[in-house]
Amino acid sequence: MWPLVLVLLWGCLLFPGCGALVGPKEISGFEGDTVSLQCTYREELRKHKKYWCKESGFFISRCSSTVYAGDDGQERTEGRVSLQDNPQELTLKVTLRKLTLQDAGKYFCGVSKLGRDESFLVSLLVFPGTLRPSTQPEPTSTEDIRPAPSRTSLSRVSIPMVRILAPVLVLLSLLLAAGLAALGSYLLRWRKEAQLATETQRNEKVHLSHLNQTLSEQDPGVFG
Repeated sequence: MWPLVLVLLWGCLLFPGCGALVGPKEISGFEGDTVSLQCTYREELRKHKKYWCKESGFFISRCSSTVYAGDDGQERTEGRVSLQDNPQELTLKVTLRKLTLQDAGKYFCGVSKLGRDESFLVSLLVFPGTLRPSTQPEPTSTEDIRPAPSRTSLSRVSIPMVRILAPVLVLLSLLLAAGLAALGSYLLRWRKEAQLATETQRNEKVHLSHLNQTLSEQDPGVFG
């Protein structure tokens, strides 16, 4: 367990932006609904450009259909997606309107910066309208706006690079544990062999001493 923890800590040290963005890992809604989420960022990212995009690519994650937030703090809408950056509260509000089944997937809430952008992955689940519970009242408008989740519901940061490296980190921890076990087994075997060699030498000395004493008693002239 400890080797894996140390490897994960090393990963955070390797990527200095670890923890710079937080938000919900998953949001959901029915067809036709409007859902919102809130991304919270650190002070050093206040003046950087914020964006929302859909994940694409099989082996390397990249953005598609990117929407950028405005610089004036006003809500900016592009298609069915609206973004509003609030530098005073260090939050980015993302609103998705009139959900369709095709909207389901993974999205990045990100901040543009030199080098690697700061971002985390959000999963969007969209359920067919026919599955909507019958006890739920129908919305009075075409939009069913859901409140943004509170800060207490925000999950830990989820960085795409960590998700990619997770299998490698697990493999490294297993290899480290196997190496430590092999080293311990070798040291134990070496100690036993050293003890056996010492005991053998001691027995040989006792045997020679006893043999010399026997010969001396039988023929004193030999050692006289």
